[in-house]
Amino acid sequence: MRDPRRLPKAHLHVHLESTIRPSTLRDLAAVHGVRVPQELSGGRHRFGGFADFLAQNELVRSCLRRPDDFRKVAYQLCADHAADGVAYVEVSFTAAAHGERLGELDMPLANVLAGLARGRAEFGIDYGVILDHSRRRSVTRAWRTLELALAYATDGVVAVGLAGDESYPGDPFVDVFDAARENGLHVVHHAGEAAGAASVRQALRDGRAERIGHGIRVLEDEDLVAEVRDLRIPLEVCPSSNVALGFASSFETHPLPRLREAGLQVTVNTDIPAMTGADLTGEYTRVRDAYAYDDTELAGLARNAVDASFAPPDVKRRLHAGIDGWLT
Repeated sequence: MRDPRRLPKAHLHVHLESTIRPSTLRDLAAVHGVRVPQELSGGRHRFGGFADFLAQNELVRSCLRRPDDFRKVAYQLCADHAADGVAYVEVSFTAAAHGERLGELDMPLANVLAGLARGRAEFGIDYGVILDHSRRRSVTRAWRTLELALAYATDGVVAVGLAGDESYPGDPFVDVFDAARENGLHVVHHAGEAAGAASVRQALRDGRAERIGHGIRVLEDEDLVAEVRDLRIPLEVCPSSNVALGFASSFETHPLPRLREAGLQVTVNTDIPAMTGADLTGEYTRVRDAYAYDDTELAGLARNAVDASFAPPDVKRRLHAGIDGWLT
C-alpha cells in the first residue's frame, strides 16, 4: 500500500478562508479583536447546520483585513499544499465580498494572487483561482465578481461560480455566467449538496457550469445521472465536509462509492480542511480506508482531478506522469 501523501494530486474544491492555519487564525483574531470559537482553530468540527457554518465562517473572514493578511494565508496555503503532495490547486475565493467589506474592491484579490505567486516560486506548486459568489447576495455583486475575474485572468483567475446557501436559486445570475463563458472564463457552481438534483440541472443548463461543486444529490434523478455521465461533467466531492455540515450521516455511508458505480467522474477534495482536520492526503486516506480502495483506485481518483482541472496542458502531463510513477 503506497503513501497517499506521495501521490501527485490536483485539488479542485477548497475555500481559501477555510485553509487558514489554526495558529495564523488565532494571531489574526488577536490582532483584529475578533473572538473566534476554539473549534474553528483546528480539528474535526460538526456544525449545527449550514446556517451555523455560514455564521462561523463570517467570523473567520472578518479576521482578514490588511493586505498582508491576504498575502500570508495564500502563501501558507501553497506551503501546506506542497507538503501535502498537491501539485496543482484551484482555490475558491469570495473576492468581491471582501473587497466591498473593506472598501477596496481589488485589494483582497490582488494580494491573494501575490501570495500565491510567491508560494509557487518557493514551493513549485501551480494554481488557479475561482471567484465565487454567494447565491444570497445581489446580482450587482456577481457582476463585480466577473469584472474582477476578467481583470485578473492573466494573473491566475480561471473561473467564476455560485456558492453558498443552495435554497437560493441560481436563475437571477444567468446573464452573468453567460458573459463569463463568452469572455473565456470557466464556470463552476456549488449544487446538489444542500439542495436536490434540480439544483444540479439548473447549474448545468442555465448556469453554464462545466463542473459541479459537490453534486452528491445527483443520484436522486436517474435521468440526470445519465446526463452528467454522458456529458462527462466532473463532480467535486468533499466527504469530510459533507459529514461535518450534516449532508451525510457518516463517512462510511457517504454516496461517493455509489457516484463512482454510476460511472460519474468523481474527484476527491476537502472544501473546508481547517474545519474538518483533514488535508487532501487525509481525505484520500479516509476514502481508501472507508471504501477498501486499492492504490489503483486512488490513482484513478487523482487522474480524474487532473483531467477535470483547468490546469495548462503541460501541468496535466506532468501530474499524469507523476501518478504513473507513484503506481510503478
